[in-house]
Amino acid sequence: MCGRFTQQRPTSEIAAIFEAEDLFDDPGGRFNVAPTDEAAVVVERDERRAVVGYRWGLIPGWSDDPRIASRTFNARAETVATSPIFRDAFRRRRCLVPVDGFYEWLREGGGRQPMRIHDPSGAMLALAGLWTGRRDPESGTWHRTFTIVTTRPNELMAAIHNRMPVVVPQDSWSRWLAPSTDVAELPAMLEPSDAWALDAYAVPPLVNNVRNNGLELVERLEPMPEALTLL
Repeated sequence: MCGRFTQQRPTSEIAAIFEAEDLFDDPGGRFNVAPTDEAAVVVERDERRAVVGYRWGLIPGWSDDPRIASRTFNARAETVATSPIFRDAFRRRRCLVPVDGFYEWLREGGGRQPMRIHDPSGAMLALAGLWTGRRDPESGTWHRTFTIVTTRPNELMAAIHNRMPVVVPQDSWSRWLAPSTDVAELPAMLEPSDAWALDAYAVPPLVNNVRNNGLELVERLEPMPEALTLL
């Protein structure tokens, strides 16, 4: 699964990386983004690519219960094309979730050690996402939400958790975002890959509390958990 991530850069910088227009204008500095938070995502509509702010936890347009968002912050790659909640967004409304890193919890003895997974080169990761819009019947306001697609773990992530977010390589960004892409091409993009030079390291338990935020949350702790030294 993917239940927390960081967006440390301002959206102006994210927009430059993804060759998009910045419609969110967020200063960044976010080290503990959690489900139901608003976050930056990259979307493409009418051949216009933009960085926008959507809420994390997909609420399908047909749902009248916003609480469903607490259960829909991830979509499984194996069922995303057939799930009534996600299949329409999978066909027509895909997005990229730009992150500097994401967190997962490694079970150690009787506890759980938070880990940060990132690209050691400092490059952003583009996670596969889906989005949708829902119109509030009372106010008429449109609320747009998103989910992150997860898949089986690659070799690194298998030592930490049994799921990982789908990372979309740069040469596939346009295909993933374009509504015109043939859906038959998409499943191959959801397979786990060991091509990514990802790094995982232990971080302070401060990240366990969603109210905490700051650079100290991504501080590297030593020593490395034994499960990772075996890789």
